[in-house]
Amino acid sequence: QYPFTEMPYVFGMDPIWHGRKTELPYFNSWKMKMSIILGVVHMNFGIIMSVFNHLHFRDYVSLLWEFIPQMVFFNFIFGYLCILIIAKWMQYGCIADLYGVMISLFLNMGNLPNKPLNADGVPPDQVFSGQAGVQKFLLALSLIAVPCMLLPKPFILKSRAQKLAKHKGGHVELSSHVADEDEESSRRPNTHASSGSLAAKDDGHGGDHGDHGHGEHFEFGEVMVHQMIHTIEFVLGAVSNTASYLRLWALSLAHSQLSGVFYDRVLMMAISVSITSKNPIAPFIGFFVFACATLGVLMVMESLSAFLHALRLHWVEYMNKFYKGDGYKFVPFSFEHVLQQNDDDKDK
Repeated sequence: QYPFTEMPYVFGMDPIWHGRKTELPYFNSWKMKMSIILGVVHMNFGIIMSVFNHLHFRDYVSLLWEFIPQMVFFNFIFGYLCILIIAKWMQYGCIADLYGVMISLFLNMGNLPNKPLNADGVPPDQVFSGQAGVQKFLLALSLIAVPCMLLPKPFILKSRAQKLAKHKGGHVELSSHVADEDEESSRRPNTHASSGSLAAKDDGHGGDHGDHGHGEHFEFGEVMVHQMIHTIEFVLGAVSNTASYLRLWALSLAHSQLSGVFYDRVLMMAISVSITSKNPIAPFIGFFVFACATLGVLMVMESLSAFLHALRLHWVEYMNKFYKGDGYKFVPFSFEHVLQQNDDDKDK
């Protein structure tokens, strides 16, 4: 037995946990927290990727009133949870219940769970001093970030449309009717390429990105509803997407349990039978079964399952932070269109 001040293994897990009664609860807790940390880091990277879209389209309104509030809301809640996890790991003997801390963060408005104080006069769920005050501050900023995601952008776009109409001496109709087409589709720049012209003609969109409207028609209701849907999707998705990364913990649990079963119940059992019965053929048979099971189940089926789950996390949880899917309509090259265009030119 090593004292807790010594570190026989600086990185990784001590193999002495293998075969102990507390092996499964300990590793489950560690894997669950690691999956949450990986998920928060992954989704943060996805939010940061939206900056490149905003800079490319020179959409500084979205950069200011979408990216910054999203980073504040997400990191002041789930990023704070990751900090608590790491801080708990670094403190010997810390018994804080992080589940209760996060639930109490919303139900008790940042206060710690109401539990009796320990022998040192400190709440048992306290990870660092002044934690309740920090949580109230983070929760307040997170709640303020929600209306910042929702309200400023539509009114700024409305003000821009009014100024543009006044500058051009024309009229931009401000309607509360919600159209079917997406507000983001108006940001597509004009193109004079043949395929791009066909796409613009077929899709019915054009105009400059800076107008933020449908030609000379600005749908304020459409922009407002679109922003409301985007805000609700991000706020609710922050919870569901983070929980979705727990599939990494489930996959690791299934893989480790299958590995333990194949190793203990097949290979090691064959070796023990060989020793007790003095049968030299048993280890070879056991190793053959163990190798086939490892290759077929762990290396093929489990690897395919892990790949599909990782692909799903990358497509849904990561890419929905920046991918809009409202770009140019795809128009494949077609000789029929080329010949038809030539015939139209001849007729003219």
